[in-house]
Amino acid sequence: MFRRFIAAALLGLLTGAASAQAMPPLRVPAGFTATLYAQGFQRPRLMAVAPNGDVFLSDMRAGKVYVIADRDHDGKADSNVVYASGLDRPHGLAFHGGFLYVAENAQVVRFAYSSGDTHAASAAQKVVDLPKDGEHETRSLAFGPDGRLYVSIGSSCNVCQETDARRASVMVYSADGKNGKLFASGLRNAVGIAFLGSQLYASHNGRDYLGDNTPPESFFRLKSGGFYGWPTCFTVGSRQVNDPQYRRANCARALPAFATVTAHSAPLGIAFYDGKAFPASYQGQLIGALHGSSIRATRSGYKVIRINPVTGQVSDFITGFLRGQTILGRPVGVTVAQDGSLLVSDDLNGMVYRVAYRRE
Repeated sequence: MFRRFIAAALLGLLTGAASAQAMPPLRVPAGFTATLYAQGFQRPRLMAVAPNGDVFLSDMRAGKVYVIADRDHDGKADSNVVYASGLDRPHGLAFHGGFLYVAENAQVVRFAYSSGDTHAASAAQKVVDLPKDGEHETRSLAFGPDGRLYVSIGSSCNVCQETDARRASVMVYSADGKNGKLFASGLRNAVGIAFLGSQLYASHNGRDYLGDNTPPESFFRLKSGGFYGWPTCFTVGSRQVNDPQYRRANCARALPAFATVTAHSAPLGIAFYDGKAFPASYQGQLIGALHGSSIRATRSGYKVIRINPVTGQVSDFITGFLRGQTILGRPVGVTVAQDGSLLVSDDLNGMVYRVAYRRE
């Protein structure tokens, strides 16, 4: 995945990608505003909101986790403080039981956390060992209402049969990292995972090199023991069909996606809108960041969408990251701030944006 990111970045530069200092001219629905919340990061990815409302942000390239604080509540970060450094490609973040959990490339660690902490008070404690490197190097995590830790681990390749069962899966562990077992499989790269009640949802990056429109990118409802197709099958419409490299595979047991978007759009972070500041039609909606295509002839993605978790209906929410074929930004993580606004990270410009709603 890192090689693909470099290739995409170079391609973006060659096609006129925006300067890292320029906030894209984001477009949002009537009544909403999009403003710059924080900047100065190298490769900002996913976020988590601390119990006191501070926002924690992973920066993969810098190997750091930042605290972004808006203590005067004016809608703009007062400061970016390094909470922890020297980490190996930190990505997923979550707070649970007095700890901040951080998913690095080859492990999950946790730091003891007290409300208001802006620096790690003690050394990281290893919780879980994970498979290292591979084509997909990010690791994401979430805690369920059952208090268990769910960890998404991407595949080592584009299309292959993995020898490590933890690859292309979501694993589940006790909060202390024990009792690990496979939760869901057949997930090539489920970068975004999030709970709505007891139901776990995932965004999913499909395979490459089957043309511009195959396979669609997908969003799944995950269940214990569920198989979601990769590498033998993928969702088209409402059913799973055979990958051309596995024409004789049985796709009957593969569970289909409940929503799909254009191929190669690269859905990454997801979050359910559980704030109170947006209109009622946004309550309980799944918000997803489409990082954008790197191998499609006509670019796809480069926007933030919302998805009805019941019907699977997809609609645009935040656009303006793409002008024609010129890349202006690449959204990655989405999270609902304590005040009900939506924060969006952009790893091309090294920024975080804030989307708020103004009541008439």
